[in-house]
Amino acid sequence: MTPPLAERSSAREMQLYCIFFLSGFAALFYQLIWQRALFTLYGTSAESVTVVVTVFMLGLGLGSLAGGALSRSPRVSPTLAFALAELLIGACGLASLPVFRWVASLTPAAAGMEVGLPAFALLLLPTLCMGATLPLLSSFAIARSGSVGRSLGMLYFVNTLGSAAACAAAALAAFGALGQGGALQLAATVNFAAAAWVLAAFRGRGASA
Repeated sequence: MTPPLAERSSAREMQLYCIFFLSGFAALFYQLIWQRALFTLYGTSAESVTVVVTVFMLGLGLGSLAGGALSRSPRVSPTLAFALAELLIGACGLASLPVFRWVASLTPAAAGMEVGLPAFALLLLPTLCMGATLPLLSSFAIARSGSVGRSLGMLYFVNTLGSAAACAAAALAAFGALGQGGALQLAATVNFAAAAWVLAAFRGRGASA
């Protein structure tokens, strides 16, 4: 028996929220991993924290602008663009530690700006993609529901909830159990799962589907 339209719509809306929860979880996990990686490679310093926080803020801001522009283009599918962003984040995440180590081997005694600039450049692309995810998915959700406040508020809420879950997982010894490499693989797997889920559930669906 086919479920009522309202019930199907509610179930798909819940899927969007679950997908964005995963996206938020992975994003915060990366921030924690990258801070630890820079600590390990260059020593615990204010520069390491400053680089990661600064590139996250800049990348999220610029990525949000880019995602907003893409979401307004009639030629761009928000769900496909979101999936591509998640795939790029996951790929960059997997490559980040080996690249960090390679850069550190070239600049073993570097400090300050000599450390900051390479790390800043390496992290800018994935953080840009992270920033683009909210406007891309929110434009799709708003088009489906017709409610800007509810859709945007719920997506922001579940994304923040995912970030909180990442902090809790890290605090409960996820890094100790998995190591930096294992934690990175977990975060990338979450990105790939979010991309696959949004494509499987919403690829080719109209806003009212």
